[in-house]
Amino acid sequence: MVGYDPKEDGRSNSKFEVAVAGSVSGLITRALISPLDVIKIRFQLQIERLSRSDPNAKYYGILQAGRQILQEEGPTAFWKGHIPAQLLSIGYGAVQVYKTLQDAVVTMYRTEGPLVFYKGLTPTLIAIFPYAGLQFSCYSSLKHVYEWVMPADRKHSENLKNLLCGCGAGVISKTLTYPLDLFKKRLQVGGFEQARATFGQVRRYRGLLDCTKQILQEEGAQGFFKGLSPSLLKAALSTGLVFFWYELVCNFFHCLKRTDS
Repeated sequence: MVGYDPKEDGRSNSKFEVAVAGSVSGLITRALISPLDVIKIRFQLQIERLSRSDPNAKYYGILQAGRQILQEEGPTAFWKGHIPAQLLSIGYGAVQVYKTLQDAVVTMYRTEGPLVFYKGLTPTLIAIFPYAGLQFSCYSSLKHVYEWVMPADRKHSENLKNLLCGCGAGVISKTLTYPLDLFKKRLQVGGFEQARATFGQVRRYRGLLDCTKQILQEEGAQGFFKGLSPSLLKAALSTGLVFFWYELVCNFFHCLKRTDS
């Protein structure tokens, strides 16, 4: 994982082993948290308020949304867009309204051309650097705090510490950069209004500034944080699990070397 060096903890993992650990941790984590990602995106794209009191709101809570998706679309719906998510495709949001990845790619290309695959790139680029920096900075800081707060005789296992600190880092960094993630999703699904009509109202945006302006005018400042609850849950689990699996695989390689020597 970029920006984190396991050698600082006294391990002697090679660059290849670090790369493998990062890939494995990302693969497992994305598969486990995919349902929360699907719910989060449904919330982000819903123009109506996320409230039970709004009769036009299709979704208004994590559990309610989960039950409704399960009833209407079946369990496989929670892994819609999972393949492009694994490939880190920026067109992830749009794939959820199509039958397959191939169907999404062909339709998108035919209707809007190659530039369609880069919708939402601006908020993505703006968010990715501070998010990654905050994530690792918070992770390191929380580990130092953990060491300071917990007495030596009461400290839990190293894996539990990594999991807890990773969860905290994910929550903090995601909250601070969340509006940009929402803008990205709104811009990515532009052009697919008909396919999304069954999910409620749809809007057209001419760019990042227009998207920001419309959301602020129609949905208020709270509109920038639609889907924050499943996003924070996802961020906590995702970051925590990524660091957990990453450390576990690095430790596995380290133990193998010690055994061989």
